[in-house]
Amino acid sequence: MGDINLLVINPGSTSTKIAIYENGKELYRKNLTHSAETIAQYPKIVDQVPFRKAEVEKFLDEIAYDMTKLTAIACRGGSLPPIHMGAYEVNDEMIDVLIYRPSGQHASSLAAMIGYEMAKNLGIKAYIYDGNTADEMDDLPRISGCPLVDKLSMGHFLNTKAVGRMYAESIGKKYEELNLIMVHTGGGISIGLHKNGVIVDVCTDEDGTMSPERSGGLPSIGMAKLCFSGKYTFDEVSAMVRGKGGLTAYLGTNDVREVEKRIADGDEYAELVYNAMIYKLAKCIGGLATAVDGEIDGIVVTGGIAHSKMFIEKLEKRVKFIHPLVVIPGEYEMEALAAGITRVLNGEETARIYKEDEKLR
Repeated sequence: MGDINLLVINPGSTSTKIAIYENGKELYRKNLTHSAETIAQYPKIVDQVPFRKAEVEKFLDEIAYDMTKLTAIACRGGSLPPIHMGAYEVNDEMIDVLIYRPSGQHASSLAAMIGYEMAKNLGIKAYIYDGNTADEMDDLPRISGCPLVDKLSMGHFLNTKAVGRMYAESIGKKYEELNLIMVHTGGGISIGLHKNGVIVDVCTDEDGTMSPERSGGLPSIGMAKLCFSGKYTFDEVSAMVRGKGGLTAYLGTNDVREVEKRIADGDEYAELVYNAMIYKLAKCIGGLATAVDGEIDGIVVTGGIAHSKMFIEKLEKRVKFIHPLVVIPGEYEMEALAAGITRVLNGEETARIYKEDEKLR
């Protein structure tokens, strides 16, 4: 194939990242941040499509990029039912599921919606890669305790697999021969157990730690009473646990830097809530370590909050008995998306065609 020029779109809960790659080289990148107040204007994730799409188009106008040069659009995977790792072509069926039957409310779903619409106008294809709901879990973690409620595989797999490979290379090992606990920190926090290159268990904001925007696991009877109180709709309760939960619910902000400033200024309640988030995260890490009998080759913390000295010091104090923390701050999702779709277009990998009733096992 000739030149491979990609537009990469990666919406997070509090950001929209956009980049242009030409033949594997990043030419442009823009990282837009969105306040909790801005996001709160949109009751559902799908409602954000016009707002986020306008931001992408504004970026492309700013750099005066010739869109006809694009080979494909690489999109972060969204809240689909369980899928395979790797690449999928975005199609009408995928978009229909993301809009009307998503597995959750997460901003990553916007990437395929925006990218597919733009790709159709350009006569090219859009793809997702290592989606958030890719499923490699072992059988044991699937047993939730209630046969009517399945535990789903969900997490920041795109970033954590890329960072896991980076860590393995840094110590002269192969990613596929290590047992790693990978911690992604951002508006949401997810923890995955990467056993010999396979994500065999996860601890997400559904059943695990709270995060800047998400509640984490909640007392089941208390949640059942809330749901049947007659005071809230399904969408309102969903927003309480995903989008307006965690630090946002307790402190009115999703910005960890602001919370840390409050703590420095003597706000004891802010410190209590902040410490609770780290406490719950540490418990998730400890729980995943038991799944491989404590044989852990690294606890790697990545994502935006990994830049925080206070956060890392408090977390390390609780988990260093398992393994010292390895801190690789920031995100490498854009690079991983571009590299994955480049491999597809070069014929090194094959993209799957999305079908809602696809069987994984």
